[in-house]
Amino acid sequence: MPALFLCLLACALVTIAGRDQLRVARLSARLGPGAGLFAAIWLSAIATCALAAWIGTQLAAMMTGDAKLMFVALAVLLAALELFVLRAGKAPRQPTRSTGAILLVLLAVQATDAARFLVLSLSIMTGEWVLAAIGGALGSGIALSAAAMAGAEWEARVPLRLLANITGGILLLAALLIGMTARGIIF
Repeated sequence: MPALFLCLLACALVTIAGRDQLRVARLSARLGPGAGLFAAIWLSAIATCALAAWIGTQLAAMMTGDAKLMFVALAVLLAALELFVLRAGKAPRQPTRSTGAILLVLLAVQATDAARFLVLSLSIMTGEWVLAAIGGALGSGIALSAAAMAGAEWEARVPLRLLANITGGILLLAALLIGMTARGIIF
């Protein structure tokens, strides 16, 4: 159960601070929060979290304890860098109303986002890939659904850049601590 709750909390926080929620909020502002958008949100969250968690389990079978920790440190570092470096693109002028197209865009951007790196790393560390996938999908899905419901208000009211920098800083610190633990420098 720790994998489920850790993934749920971590993915919700990282998704709120990431690029995906802004993309979804902008789409919702243009198109309205319809059933197609919510279907795309939840299908992409479930599919990408399941894939990340399954890959984590496959990788975990090939690693020892210290290698797992070092891999987790690198995954968390990549998640932090993504929050620091990557920004959401411009708002679409004429977004498609196709649920399939929205789903493809969300699948593409979520396949390697910060939340999926965290699902991957927690799946490696806990060995509970199903629970990690469920927690990650719930956390991401809830955060993206909130952005879809807020629409244009999301960008206006949430301090997105500050939130991304704070979350990225926390992840960077976590990556350093995990890496130093894996190398035997601390603990």
